[in-house]
Amino acid sequence: MTWQIDPTHSAIEFSGKHMLVSTVKGKFGTFTVDATINEDDLPASAAVITIDVASLDSGVEQRDGHLRSADFFDVETYPTITFVSKKIERNGGDDYKIVGDLTIRDVTREVVLDAELAGPMESPFGGRVIGLTAEGKINRKDWGLTWNVPLGSTGVLVGEQIKIAISAELVNQNN
Repeated sequence: MTWQIDPTHSAIEFSGKHMLVSTVKGKFGTFTVDATINEDDLPASAAVITIDVASLDSGVEQRDGHLRSADFFDVETYPTITFVSKKIERNGGDDYKIVGDLTIRDVTREVVLDAELAGPMESPFGGRVIGLTAEGKINRKDWGLTWNVPLGSTGVLVGEQIKIAISAELVNQNN
């Protein structure tokens, strides 16, 4: 069955270290999730997430502009980020591992996300819904996001490890 994102109850967020001492958080405001969910065999499900990189918001306009520039995401050349699931493995209970291809700046690498599924269930507003939370870490340099400023012998301005967090409510489109 085909399921789509409920954007009012979903978020795609990221965080990374600044000067190795504080954490900067941000989110993408515009994205789509197209999922085929097999309610009887969840590991047989699949999803494609497409993110509009220009919708990036870290709460600081100047930083957002820099992240959209060629130093980082280069939105003019690479306007989207995609994640295509390849395999879903049950870890027990509602816990899963989602293996998929993440494409940023035309570089595709496999990533593994730890996920938890809730539902499916009947919504009091009609139709069936399912919830998903997924988290993982990537090294931004693996996707060509290499811009940085050295801070003497103490480190760099922008950390390499980036945490990804997805929270999604999906609605069955076949109701």
